[in-house]
Amino acid sequence: MIELSLTDILSFLLLAARWTIALSAIAFLGGGIGALLLLLLRYARPRFGRRLMQVYVEFLQGTPFLLQLFLIFFGLPKLGLDVSPLMAATIGLTLYASAFLAEIWRGCVDAIPRGQWDASASLGMTFIQQMRDVILPQALKIAIPPTVGFLVQLVKSTAITSIVGFHELTKAGQVINNATFQPFVTYSLVALIYFAMCYPLTFWSRRLERRFTPAGQR
Repeated sequence: MIELSLTDILSFLLLAARWTIALSAIAFLGGGIGALLLLLLRYARPRFGRRLMQVYVEFLQGTPFLLQLFLIFFGLPKLGLDVSPLMAATIGLTLYASAFLAEIWRGCVDAIPRGQWDASASLGMTFIQQMRDVILPQALKIAIPPTVGFLVQLVKSTAITSIVGFHELTKAGQVINNATFQPFVTYSLVALIYFAMCYPLTFWSRRLERRFTPAGQR
């Protein structure tokens, strides 16, 4: 057993928390790009993209993220691809984020009245022009609160990547606990750090939701 002070434990955990933040940011950015492509595919013509997006989203939402992570970490090496814990965590979380964000944004686009599509089409706009200049700017206001709310879920989901050896906050907590045998202190600090990362996002999401919700619907 190694004797570590509270300050030492906290410092070690905060260093690991940087990887949690970095992984969340990369997955959110990559997932956002993927979700946007899925969204454009869904509404483009011909409409085969709608079915493709539905299968993709339902598969990733209908299977545990841990199972998806195992398939990437243990499955890709069988195909001759060397996958590090960081790469597996990044790929897994990016795919996970793209599926959920695509579904969130689909609901926001569907909330735009059909008349907006018809009016922009009557002006001779192409599909890309319709999405860029008419539909997406309106859907953005609706999408911001749930998107920020999903980011909280994404940050917490990084804890699962510790299973494949990625050294983020939860994994650091396991390492410290195995060395010090102080589970209550260690995991209490881990929980507080997660709370410190997630609460501002939760608070911001609620503020945005109140801001963009019409007064009569509050």
